[in-house]
Amino acid sequence: MRVLAVIHSYEAGPELFSEVLAEDGHELVVWDIRTQGTPPPGFDAVMVFGGDQNVGEEIEHPWLHEEYDALRRWVEGGTPLLGVCLGGQTLAHALGATVGPAGETLAGFYDTTLTDAGTADPVLGVLPQRFEAFNANAYTFEAPPGATPLAEGPVLQAFRIGEKAWALQFHPEIRREHVLTWFEDDSTPRTPEEISALLDEKLDAWQELGRKLCRAFLAEALRG
Repeated sequence: MRVLAVIHSYEAGPELFSEVLAEDGHELVVWDIRTQGTPPPGFDAVMVFGGDQNVGEEIEHPWLHEEYDALRRWVEGGTPLLGVCLGGQTLAHALGATVGPAGETLAGFYDTTLTDAGTADPVLGVLPQRFEAFNANAYTFEAPPGATPLAEGPVLQAFRIGEKAWALQFHPEIRREHVLTWFEDDSTPRTPEEISALLDEKLDAWQELGRKLCRAFLAEALRG
């Protein structure tokens, strides 16, 4: 299976998911939409990852318009799609939902609960009904019209739109080294030392859940 990974930053790519894809024999193509423009067609599944940009910053980042258009095409065409953090926010915005400041910047692990629909969902349902999810975001999304909320926490954590498109606010793809780069400046609510201690305690178990979620998404993509 050919999988496209759309990135907005070299510090926020497929990371752990790239290992899963390689282990399972899938082809991964990384596409930097900032410099490469509109993603090409011809992929069996698409993942869209995070970044330090935000919905509403289209003047500074005009490629956001290309991303919104691509997201709508993928959803309308039934391409299996997984948006993570900014990728989930751009998906929500592209489909008519409100995206904006979360009220507080989330940084670390937060209690998260699957909705009844989330428990029954073929992708989110592989996670425990209650778990701690890693968040790193100052913005969040609402569910678009017709979407199904799948997980709740300090913000809406996940929704599905249609049968093949998922948006996540949390980060199931993280690896230690790239997460620590997100907290190097003084604008973040937790220091690198605090984040490092949290990762020492919780990362191994979180990555195990991340692998399960990634494989559940790939299994749904293979079902066509």
